[in-house]
Amino acid sequence: GFRHRSDGDFAPQNQPQFCKKGSFRQAKAMVIKMKEQKEPKHDLLALFEECLSADYISTEESGNYAVKEENGRLTFFFEWSDGCEDWRNNLDFPAAVYKETGKHWYCHRGFLKVFKGILPYIEEKIRHTDAKEVLVVGYSHGAAIATLVHEYIFYNRPDLRENLWGYGFGCPRCFWGFLPSKEVQGRWARFFPIRNIDDLVTHLPPAVFGYRHVHSVYTVGKRGKYRRVEAHRPENYQRELKNRKEARQETLQEARQETLQKGRQKTRQETRQELRSTEKPR
Repeated sequence: GFRHRSDGDFAPQNQPQFCKKGSFRQAKAMVIKMKEQKEPKHDLLALFEECLSADYISTEESGNYAVKEENGRLTFFFEWSDGCEDWRNNLDFPAAVYKETGKHWYCHRGFLKVFKGILPYIEEKIRHTDAKEVLVVGYSHGAAIATLVHEYIFYNRPDLRENLWGYGFGCPRCFWGFLPSKEVQGRWARFFPIRNIDDLVTHLPPAVFGYRHVHSVYTVGKRGKYRRVEAHRPENYQRELKNRKEARQETLQEARQETLQKGRQKTRQETRQELRSTEKPR
């Protein structure tokens, strides 16, 4: 099965300033109304498998990326952790201020370093593409980089905002702070952090250190099916994304059959009414 829910990172009662005794009432009064995230538009299983098999290019800061252009769609892929340098960046999680897109906000320092190392290689493509649709896709470490690239494209290419989509499979948290402003949070309106429910990586860095996901987390899988580390493995993401796809197809098929059945019943009732109206009174 699959579910879509908020992971609660932004709930007031989970914020450090509201964790003191007697302050829950204040937190409760500060209700945050977050818009319900839309369903993913694209085939998640296909995108994830493309992300795993992409021909990646390495950069100086150990950030690996791939670019694909096809049928008016531009897709950026970002690779998972591959080597010691990636892990050093993953563990470099003090918050750093990010100033490149107008409104200042704080993010994971290691991910920001990798993003800045990749940006010169893809910036020209971002600024001059005439693609009708842009996708930003990453897995694990690459999902965090995809988060930053998605925000960069949103800010610098307002003409692409309605056709910009992001998918972060096994995505770590990279935003630091209480709450992003509405302006900043809106930049990730179509970015999906995707979690195989028990995946440990999607809970790191811990919320107690001030880290949050940039938007509601879209979950797949069933709780308790995998151990925390196993849930992050690519083969288990593939399995649960396949299960999700099959479940959605079954649901759509059932909905079509129900619609057809209702249509047939309506047609029969209308036919009976027509026959009755044409019958001659005795």
